Amino acid sequence: MTDSKNNQSLLPVYLITGEDALKRDAVMKRLRTRLSSMGDLSFNSDVFEGAEFTGDDVVNACNTIPFASPVRLVEVRDADKLKKADSEPIVSYLDAPCETTVLALVAEKLAKNTRLYKAVAKHGKTAVIDCAPPKARDLPKLVRSMAVGHGVTFSEGAAIALVNLVGEDTVHLDAEIKKVALAHSGTAAVGEQEVRSLVSRTAEVKPWEFTNAFAARDTAKCLLDLQRMKSVSPHALLPMCVTRIRELMCAQSLAARGQGRGIAAALKQPDWRVKNHAAWARKYTPQELRQALITARDTEQAMKSGADPDAAFREWVVNVTAKRG
Repeated sequence: MTDSKNNQSLLPVYLITGEDALKRDAVMKRLRTRLSSMGDLSFNSDVFEGAEFTGDDVVNACNTIPFASPVRLVEVRDADKLKKADSEPIVSYLDAPCETTVLALVAEKLAKNTRLYKAVAKHGKTAVIDCAPPKARDLPKLVRSMAVGHGVTFSEGAAIALVNLVGEDTVHLDAEIKKVALAHSGTAAVGEQEVRSLVSRTAEVKPWEFTNAFAARDTAKCLLDLQRMKSVSPHALLPMCVTRIRELMCAQSLAARGQGRGIAAALKQPDWRVKNHAAWARKYTPQELRQALITARDTEQAMKSGADPDAAFREWVVNVTAKRG
């Protein structure tokens, strides 16, 4: 677009794609704000929801001349759900797009090998805006950053607790942060207990949370986590625990040889993944870990031979993690 100094850097099309709905919404909000500063979008925008439209509908909207504004906005939501027959007119349109229209395609996930993705990408490196969700380990930091936007600060423990209770969906996290911020009084940071008193658990416990509690020999948390993992079977959890036992055995062996800092290299894992292994390994004796492996084999056989899998696994977990006299 070159007809105006204000819209010189605008591209004729953007693909806003990724599983982070909050990030997608933020990108669209910024784009709308920018275009609103150039003209009245109430007369110069169209929004196509879901897949209840055709590609020709979108192209016709894109080719409409703006009224009393240098630019129009056409937003297509759920662009990844377009049928191929409906995406083709848009692909063709993008060969010679209208200079006075910004087309925003919003998608949760659009494969890079599709013709639509390629048609957008050829308009420049900034045409595709990645809205991938943050990594799980980065979520507490993100929560603390989001909290500032709601006028409060979260302690690290409060941020971790919120992620554990709500899960990884940033839209849900933002909604709960807002709720906590409204209830919070004073200038002190929101603490872990305040979060737990105000936020109900909606997220299922992740298997790695359970195996961490298992490695830490926290029987109470193991049993609590099992109650909150309805979709993960004991048949899946047992081999995860066995893997963790073997990792702890490796950590013990390295520590005994004075090579405790080599755990990550020995297990071929990043440092953050094994940062607690040495401390966890010290909670067990070598004999206890060997016995845990032997009884894991017996438990697996029992689970496959008619015993109640949940009860058999739970009993094994208690026997392994219970601290001896």
